Amino acid sequence: MPQQLFYLNDDPSWFPDPNGALDDPSGLLAIGGDLTSERVHQAYLNGVFPWYSDDEPIMWWSPDPRAIFYPEQIKVNKSLRKFLKKCQYSVSINTDFKRVMEHCAKPRPNSEGTWIMPEMIDCYSQLHREGHAHSIEIWQIDENGKDLIGGLYGVLVGNCFCGESMFSKQKNASKLALICLAELLKTSEGSFIDCQLPNPYLMSMGAKLISREVYLSKLLSAKIKSTQDSLFSPRFIQWQTILKHNDNG
Repeated sequence: MPQQLFYLNDDPSWFPDPNGALDDPSGLLAIGGDLTSERVHQAYLNGVFPWYSDDEPIMWWSPDPRAIFYPEQIKVNKSLRKFLKKCQYSVSINTDFKRVMEHCAKPRPNSEGTWIMPEMIDCYSQLHREGHAHSIEIWQIDENGKDLIGGLYGVLVGNCFCGESMFSKQKNASKLALICLAELLKTSEGSFIDCQLPNPYLMSMGAKLISREVYLSKLLSAKIKSTQDSLFSPRFIQWQTILKHNDNG
């Protein structure tokens, strides 16, 4: 279909067809609008997400190809498995969503800045309160107290978890968060994790590339399904049992 850059109007429910996204820059679909939770949630329902930098207008993207994880295909290699069998990390779900986002927003080595602006934190925190956005937290708990050392967050669309970002302050903390997310989603047939864009880290953990057309078809199916109501209820979990069921060594 013909390509053009769309400008969002005042209707938070309207998004253009993602198949019209530009080839250059790859995946850019629209600009403008706002970061209300209603508009951002509608974006995810349409296979679109916001991504921009400071001093730029809000930009909306639908890349091609798309990186995704199938929960049953997350890779846990021998060295990671060995580490996880010995480590004493604790894992919780939806107990500190905003702080996970704040950690994800911190500058990283060899990075020019962050795309997780304060307005993004406010918006996704509202999505979290509305039950659309979720987090997994990794903790180090000892005699000195409780330290948040890793985690991830994203938006749930049916049984597709649209991952946004993750962070790690200690070895393999973000990998454990991803493994736990995959294990949770295994209980919902046909579920998958949307990683948006590929990178070496994700690919090493088993991410696959699919076309935008295939992604949108999978998303359409995901929207009519749902996960168990209790799946993302706030709680600590016994993650050690995950290793007994994950054979992708």
